[in-house]
Amino acid sequence: MAQIQCQAVLFDLDGVLIDSTRAVARVWHRWAMERGFDPYEVIARAHGRPSLTTVREYLPDADHTAENREVERREMEDLEGVALLPGSLRLLTELPPDRWTIVTSCTRPLADTRLRAAGLPVPERMVTSNDIKNGKPHPEPYLKGASVLGFAAADCVVIEDVPAGIRSGKSAGATVIAFRTTVKDHELKVAGADWLLNNCSEISVGSRHPELTLDLNPPRLT
Repeated sequence: MAQIQCQAVLFDLDGVLIDSTRAVARVWHRWAMERGFDPYEVIARAHGRPSLTTVREYLPDADHTAENREVERREMEDLEGVALLPGSLRLLTELPPDRWTIVTSCTRPLADTRLRAAGLPVPERMVTSNDIKNGKPHPEPYLKGASVLGFAAADCVVIEDVPAGIRSGKSAGATVIAFRTTVKDHELKVAGADWLLNNCSEISVGSRHPELTLDLNPPRLT
């Protein structure tokens, strides 16, 4: 068993706490087909980033707000298959409420909808794409996530599943645990992850005061 000491834990949402992969893929596949783009390329680029970023890249001259609103509407309506990933609820329950939050590329309404659909608590100070100017892989999301809890990012652990999120956490100065839920190990390592695990079931809280101690079992150094 390996241990990490930190002040707080910053979770990505999709691919870390919940699995919404199929719903996300269905929405972006339909959007891409309707607009004449390669759906598989769009899905790959959209994962882990604000939907507005993807819309702007593919439709630079469109009404980005309207397009993004339509994507969000479809994602909020398509909850089929949205489910908890192993260990998510147990780990959030073990952590003190003021020592964790979620930092997601979803909009706030979409994040609320998915959390409730999966039966997870909605943190009071969650950071979403509505709260930032620069999305992942920019460090702003995780810098803000640490700040709303009152800590420096360097004193936090980020838990992610895709390269954009890993790079965001690392550039913010945090230690990053990457889950093997979405992409291959090689991509997680190249992005800079410090640890590779399967899911939340391999993390437990050893102590809570004065610092958090996270027990990783089995530990896997990158």
